[in-house]
Amino acid sequence: MPSTVIIGGFFGDEGKGKIVSYLALKDNPSIVVRGGAGPNAGHTIADGDKIYKVRMLPSGFLNKSSKVMIGPGVVVNPTILLKEIKDFGVSDRAFVDQRCGIIEETHVEQDSVLKNTIGSTGSGTGPANADRAMRILKLAKDIDSLSSYLEDVPTAVNQALDKNKGVLVEGTQGTYLSLWHGTYPYVTSKDVTASGICSDIGLGPKKVDEVMVVFKSYVTRVGEGPLENELASDTISKKGWSEWGTVTGRQRRAAEFNYSLAKKAIMLNSATQIAITKLDVLFPSCAHKTSYASLDGEAKSFIKNIEDKLDISVTLIGTGPAINDIIDKRG
Repeated sequence: MPSTVIIGGFFGDEGKGKIVSYLALKDNPSIVVRGGAGPNAGHTIADGDKIYKVRMLPSGFLNKSSKVMIGPGVVVNPTILLKEIKDFGVSDRAFVDQRCGIIEETHVEQDSVLKNTIGSTGSGTGPANADRAMRILKLAKDIDSLSSYLEDVPTAVNQALDKNKGVLVEGTQGTYLSLWHGTYPYVTSKDVTASGICSDIGLGPKKVDEVMVVFKSYVTRVGEGPLENELASDTISKKGWSEWGTVTGRQRRAAEFNYSLAKKAIMLNSATQIAITKLDVLFPSCAHKTSYASLDGEAKSFIKNIEDKLDISVTLIGTGPAINDIIDKRG
């Protein structure tokens, strides 16, 4: 049952899209399937001179032999989804579970209020999930424009695993944006830890082989909510850590790597391995490196310190924005 679940370890924006894209191409899974909240999550993928901004489809679509699926726990904006299916050329291998909830314009309008209170993205995701809890939300099976993409995603995922085919599970947001485990009320509208993501796609706990938690080399957060040891904006600029959110365009707040948050994220997600991204931002000499031996001593010490303090192996290290700017230590 070769299944791997990818989860964000901090407040989102950890670089999960890059990691999922790399694993989709490297490990060639039969299915890449997305759980999570909805189009309030954005992933950025750099493939050569092409930059993809993804909000609905799984980030593994660059592997042309992988089916890309959205689990029933995700709320979908049909306009965004259909545009991505067209733009990314995946109409023959994109599938949406018939029970996915549908975001309508009224949900986007309702969400504008939350933008000013808890820092919502304004995508309509939260109000749509609220309507789902009230059992009044439309489902994908009710939308004509999605009829050719409907699938029973949990059955497809489990059948693939029963046949020993690889499944890559993509989570969205980050552990501390979980409705249950995050910095409430400055959180997303559902649980986005590994358990929640697996529930979204219908994957039972006995069929999970690996859980990879993705941490950035420093912590960032978009919008409102607490951020321990937050750095001043001029300090962030001097460090070269200035970033902007994929969906909102808002500048990300930043802090040094937080070991206590990382340790709890590992516990909450039952992580079996770690991916570290943007090591090149912390240590520019590491840019575009693809072997661990080629890293300088300071960078190696940083990785070893993470492994020692968190008692778990760092298996993937991102050294640049491109998909293949990665050190793969999995053996």
